[in-house]
Amino acid sequence: GKSTIANALISKFLEMGGRPVTLLDGDLVRKNLSSELGFSKEHRDINIRRIGYVASEITKNGGIAICAPIAPYDAVRKEVRAMIEPAGGFILVHVATPIEVCEQRDRKGLYAKARAGIIPEFTGVSDPYEVPADADVAIDTESTTPEEAAQQVLLHLEHEGYIGALT
Repeated sequence: GKSTIANALISKFLEMGGRPVTLLDGDLVRKNLSSELGFSKEHRDINIRRIGYVASEITKNGGIAICAPIAPYDAVRKEVRAMIEPAGGFILVHVATPIEVCEQRDRKGLYAKARAGIIPEFTGVSDPYEVPADADVAIDTESTTPEEAAQQVLLHLEHEGYIGALT
């Protein structure tokens, strides 16, 4: 869901032209920048802070950072917002997907492993997901295609003055 929507959003930004766009996908960042981290709350927070730092640097330099991690904890999301907003803007998109749908879509079998106790501290199974009360955009993935979701984000960006009028 997150990565698919993020990639659809990148395609829309590339069609529009202008500023450089960078995707910070949760799995890829974890593999390349945070491979030493596990999935404890402390390690998840470190990973999200790293993504936030890289996004703030991209933003400071005039680029657009699209971040697609699982960010389950409210406090660290607020921390990252405070880190990025002064650099040029931040919107929090909540990709609202019921846990049952996440499990149905799970190509890697991670939810089954978490339910079997093989993966401890798994978001939504044995570790909490704190639904963001301060999301700028909430997307219901059960009734929205990735392209429609990307369009919702773009319309919000236009409404907030981050991008020009969409044609």
